[in-house]
Amino acid sequence: MPEPRIPTYITVHLGSPSSSARNIRVSFIDYIKNVASSEIYPTWPEESLRANIFAILSFTLNRVYTEYYRSQGYDFDITNDTAFDQKFIPGREYFSTITAIVNEQFNSYIARGNQIQPLAAQYCSGKGTTCDGLSQWGTVDLAYNGYSSLRILRYYYGNDVYIVYNAPTAPNIPSYPGTLFRLGSAGEDVRTIQRQLNRISANYPAITKTEVNGVFNGATRKSVIAFQQIFGLKVDGIVGKETWYRLKYIYNSVKRLSELYSEGITISEVERMYSRVLRRGDRGMPVWVIQYYLNFLAFFNPSLKEIDTDGIFGPQTEEAVKIFQNYYGLTADGIVGRATWNMLTDAYNGVLYNLPEEYKSYSSLLYPGYFITTGSSGKTVEQLQTFLRVISQNDPSVPSVTVDGIYGNRTKNAVLAIQRKNNINPTGEVGPVTWNAIVNLYNEYR
Repeated sequence: MPEPRIPTYITVHLGSPSSSARNIRVSFIDYIKNVASSEIYPTWPEESLRANIFAILSFTLNRVYTEYYRSQGYDFDITNDTAFDQKFIPGREYFSTITAIVNEQFNSYIARGNQIQPLAAQYCSGKGTTCDGLSQWGTVDLAYNGYSSLRILRYYYGNDVYIVYNAPTAPNIPSYPGTLFRLGSAGEDVRTIQRQLNRISANYPAITKTEVNGVFNGATRKSVIAFQQIFGLKVDGIVGKETWYRLKYIYNSVKRLSELYSEGITISEVERMYSRVLRRGDRGMPVWVIQYYLNFLAFFNPSLKEIDTDGIFGPQTEEAVKIFQNYYGLTADGIVGRATWNMLTDAYNGVLYNLPEEYKSYSSLLYPGYFITTGSSGKTVEQLQTFLRVISQNDPSVPSVTVDGIYGNRTKNAVLAIQRKNNINPTGEVGPVTWNAIVNLYNEYR
């Protein structure tokens, strides 16, 4: 899960969650104005209004951030059924006093302690109904007694709550990236899967913990299979949309993220190994991978541009990215985000599996388009082991391997030796950077 963002729009279901009522898409700020105008009175003291609006904001953002409904298979973010959520009346007018406050604090929310997720700020009217959270009518008396909005919130939610101001805004994009994650997949989304599995395993010990390294290896596949078996999903060891959202739902549940008092999510749990986006000025292995893909594609497509492979995202790489984006119908901004990265890998795999006849004899030298890791087997592993055997016969620092098509410890140790020799992060996993280094050594020695 990334850090919270204020969505531009949200989808509201006009009825109980399981009803056949229609959905409407509404701007986030108008949704907050509508709910606040429907639930509280504009004549209340200002600090009371502010405290209530903070609660409405935080409750709404918690629903969006945790994908509370979407993780259960629904196609909306929140309902207008007050038995579950908040009162929203389509087409109603907003009170000017409330509008002014919402305009000021719409990108702020309540959080607790060292947790980053918006607080599931439960509340009730306080007249005829009571709850563990904020009493809307009770805030009026506290405000008249000189309480600030933050002091009112701490009165009801505890002294460890605070206000996050000026949170960034972003489109409300579903978390599922739209691709299948399987043995050999890699990236930040795989780290999310691994992190969620590890936390769920504390409640379901049949799921073994796995290293959070961003590579979908044999251990990760084993944990996914155990999760699928426990929760009645198709047992294939692949994380598609259904498994992705069931993982998120169970993760949210065991951490109680949609409850007033929860285990919460800390900043360390959302720190990224891989950049969310890559742009001019970035450097390192992720940039090298982008350049590798761009050059491969440009070799077969004269409409694209070949560039130096130096691991530096300079003007040349930015221009090549823009040309690629324009060719594939993406926004040509020169920034590699999720859409551009997915298109790069899809385009690479498309060319790889449809090589012109005259290049098929070289196909064994080309990176297969996925990570080769523990648990991998088959012809690609055999080819990798063939490369490694030739290298080890010429370089005693690289352990010898058996060409058996199974990625075991001996193969991993040989890969580690080559990674160390080439100043590549020694993971024992073969991605495009390591593959290229191995092929170059193989070509040198054969």
